[in-house]
Amino acid sequence: MYKKILIATDGSELSQKAVDSGIALAALSGAEIVALQVVPRYPVSYFEGGASVPNAEIGRIEKQWADSALATVEAVKASAALQGVQAKGVTTHSDLIAEAIIAAVNKHGCDLIVMASHGRRGISRLLLGSETTHVLTHSPVPVLVLR
Repeated sequence: MYKKILIATDGSELSQKAVDSGIALAALSGAEIVALQVVPRYPVSYFEGGASVPNAEIGRIEKQWADSALATVEAVKASAALQGVQAKGVTTHSDLIAEAIIAAVNKHGCDLIVMASHGRRGISRLLLGSETTHVLTHSPVPVLVLR
């Protein structure tokens, strides 16, 4: 069946359903897991011409987001270990979430993506569409979407 499953998570309650289901599927099929959280960059261009945000503040916020993402994938690894599933936690920084997920699939040799039906990305979700839809239409491997 599947040998390596990429589970995309953003730490939300909805993505936790994807995490739980992905781990259960991996346990049933004897697959390994790659837990991925994509960390967006701080939207500096949003503030151009407006309020000035000190670089130190931007760095602090980006570090906070990165630390949170690392904690999220470490929690996935711990949950997987409790079910006897081997897991690797990965974080990456990108504003192109769907592309980063697909790149991780290729980099880690995954043969399935498990993710939630949508994430919350503010106004960009309305303007650019769903990251899940983008992954579904561009993924080289099957995608299991949970809602």
